[in-house]
Amino acid sequence: MSKFYINTAIAYVNGKPHVGHALEFIFADIIARYYRLKGDDVRLCSGTDEFGSKIFKMSEELGIDTQELVDQNVGAFKDIWQLMNGSNDDFIRTTSDMHQRGAQKLWNRLVEAGDIYEDEYDGLYCVGCESNKQLHELVDGKCPNHNKEPEKIKEKNYFFRLSKYNDQLKKMIESDELKIYPDSKKKEMLSLLDQGLIDVSFSRSKDVMPWGVEVPGDPEQVMYVWCDALSNYLTALGYADDDVLVEKYWPSDIVVIGKDILRFHAGIWPAMLISAGLPVHKSLGVHGFVTCEGQKMSKSLGNVVDPVEIIEKYGSDAVRYYFAREIPTGDDGDYSEERFGIVYASELANNFGNLVNRVVVMIGKYLEGRAPEVKDFVYEKEFAAAVEVYQASIENFDLKKALEEVVKLLNLMNAYVEETKPWSLAKESPEKLPEVLGNMLEGVRRCAVMLWPYIPDASEKIFDAFGFDLEMDLEKSLDKKVEQGTQIENVGVLFPRLEEA
Repeated sequence: MSKFYINTAIAYVNGKPHVGHALEFIFADIIARYYRLKGDDVRLCSGTDEFGSKIFKMSEELGIDTQELVDQNVGAFKDIWQLMNGSNDDFIRTTSDMHQRGAQKLWNRLVEAGDIYEDEYDGLYCVGCESNKQLHELVDGKCPNHNKEPEKIKEKNYFFRLSKYNDQLKKMIESDELKIYPDSKKKEMLSLLDQGLIDVSFSRSKDVMPWGVEVPGDPEQVMYVWCDALSNYLTALGYADDDVLVEKYWPSDIVVIGKDILRFHAGIWPAMLISAGLPVHKSLGVHGFVTCEGQKMSKSLGNVVDPVEIIEKYGSDAVRYYFAREIPTGDDGDYSEERFGIVYASELANNFGNLVNRVVVMIGKYLEGRAPEVKDFVYEKEFAAAVEVYQASIENFDLKKALEEVVKLLNLMNAYVEETKPWSLAKESPEKLPEVLGNMLEGVRRCAVMLWPYIPDASEKIFDAFGFDLEMDLEKSLDKKVEQGTQIENVGVLFPRLEEA
C-alpha cells in the first residue's frame, strides 16, 4: 500500500469561507477520495492560518481579543468541510501549541543551516497579501490583488537566504522533481526564477505586530506569517515531537493551492525544506479564481457567492459536481446560477439520475427486481479506455477532463437504452431482456464507482440499492459485478428538480 499525503492551503480566518475556499476543498477531496479508491493510505489535511497583520488589526477594530476573534471564525471553515461531505483526516490550527512548537523547531533548523540573519527591512508591505512587495509588482502604485497602496515599513528583521536556493529550485522545477500543475504555472514560476529570487524578511517586530509565533531566542520578534503558515504542512504531522506520522507521510504528494500563492509554495517553502535538510513536497496543484456571471466577485457588486447557501440549497453532490465539471482545474472559471441549473438538470437529474431510475424500475418491472447475470459487458473496451484517461487525468490534476470521460460513458449508456428499447423487447423478444438490462445495470454501476470521488452521496445510495460493496481498490471495484439474483432496491430521486430542491 502506497502512502498519499495531500494538503490544501490553510484558510485565513479574517472572514467567512468564500467560494474559492470551497473550490479548493472540493478539488482536494476529490483527489483524496480517488487515491483511497485506488487503495492508497491517504491523509488529507486542511486547516486555518490564524496569525498576521490582518487578524490583529481586525481584532483591534472590533475591540476584542485576537484569539477570541480567530476562535469565532474557525468554526465556519470546519463546518464547510462537513457540509460538502469532506473526508479530511486532520485540521491544523496555527495557534495550536503543536504548530507553534513545530514552526519554532523548523526555524532553528534554518538557523543551524546559516540561512537566517539579521538586517533592516526598508520597503513596502501589503497587509492584504501579508507579503512584502517590490515596485515592479505594483500597478499604479497599488497592489493588483487588493487595489490598495502598500505600507512603507522600516524595521529590524530576521531574513531568510532565499536567493541561495534560486538555481536549485529552478532545476527541481524544470526537471519536475517539484511538479507544478498546470504547465502554464510551471512556466510562470520559472520566469520568476529567471529574474532571481531575493532574500525575504522572515519576522516582524512585536512593537508593530505582536500577534504571531515568537522567534526562538528573541522575544521581541514574531515570525513573518509566511514562514509560520507554510510550515503547517509539516507541523500537522507532529513535527514538533518527531511523531511517527512525519516518517509515515512526509513529504506531501500534492499541495492544492490558489494561483495567487504559487511563488510562496514553489519558492519560499521548498527552499525552507532544503535548508532544513527535509524532503520537498512532490507537486503543487494550482487552481484559478471563480468569477460570478463573468465578473469578479465583490461586496460592492453584490455578487459574492456564499458556498454555504448553495450547498444547503442544492446539496453537496450537486455543488461538488458543478465545480469539477465547469471550472477548469488549473484555470479561472465562472459560477452562474443559470449555468448551474442547466448542468444540474441535464447531467445530474437527467443523464445520470434518470438513467439510474430507469435501470431500477425496469429490473423491478421485468425481472421481479432481481439482478440479471452479466457475462460479457457490451462496452468493455469503451469503459477500459475511459478508465485509463480518467486515472491519468486525475493524477495529472485535471479533474474536469476525468469527469468528462464519465459523462461520455453516461451518454453511451443512455444511447444504449434508446437503441435497445427494453420496453419493446419485453413484448417482442423477452429472452433478450436479461442481457440488455444486465448491461444497463453494469454500466451504471461502473459509472457510480468512477463518480464516487466526485459525488459520494449519490454513488453510495446506488451501491446500497444494488447490494454492492465498494472496494478500496479501483480495479477490483470496477470488475466486481452485482451478483445474479441480488435484490435491486429503489434508489429514490437522487437529484430532484430544482424547484423541488
